[in-house]
Amino acid sequence: MPATPAWPTDSSPRLFVEQPLGPGVQVRLDGAQAHYLLSVMRVKDGDTVRLFDDASGEWRGVASQVRKRDLILEATDHLRDREVVPDLWLCIAPTKKGRIDWVIEKACELGVDRIVPVLTRRTVVDRLNLDRLRAHAIEAAEQCGRTALPALAEPLKLPALLRDWPAERTLFFADETGGVPAVAAMRAHPGPAAILIGPEGGFDPEERDAVRALPQAVGIALGPRILRAETAAAAATALWMAAAGDW
Repeated sequence: MPATPAWPTDSSPRLFVEQPLGPGVQVRLDGAQAHYLLSVMRVKDGDTVRLFDDASGEWRGVASQVRKRDLILEATDHLRDREVVPDLWLCIAPTKKGRIDWVIEKACELGVDRIVPVLTRRTVVDRLNLDRLRAHAIEAAEQCGRTALPALAEPLKLPALLRDWPAERTLFFADETGGVPAVAAMRAHPGPAAILIGPEGGFDPEERDAVRALPQAVGIALGPRILRAETAAAAATALWMAAAGDW
């Protein structure tokens, strides 16, 4: 007996569009998106493309006026509303190019609502191409089925992040010097939360003391092994999602 997929499969392409969607709205595509649909996915007149706009949810788009370099997609059926994303922020010191791209991609796939790059004393990267990182988040959302893009904040220095920290939001910080086991801490502090991951060299002592002084901060341990920053970010996010019931 053939295996049954765990969820319904849909082979139609899926794209994020900046244009607000609604019944009968026509979206003209050219450039990279048109190339993907026409040259990679071989879309023809009448084919279906799933569209989302980070506001109204997901729509069925029907292709028309397909030419060599552009086409029109008309929104027809509203497939689902914009999802409610778990209220989790990921605050992470930027890592090297390639690794930070991976973090953005996995944070999106795992369901993070907001990503905040945090500049610390040991941060090795102090300039970020936010447009490139947003493109990675969009690609991840297209692939994983998200209808809500994660917000990507401007980089903040750690003192500024702590100074303006919301009173109602728990800050779980990965403390390499020791902390409460992550799952136990996250279950004990439900509600709006954030995860703070330091740079590759860790927080310096003054920074660690400043984080610990924040009333909403909870130091967590992520197991017995030393993790790369990007691994710690993915692991901590997955643990929080499981504790919060998203998984």
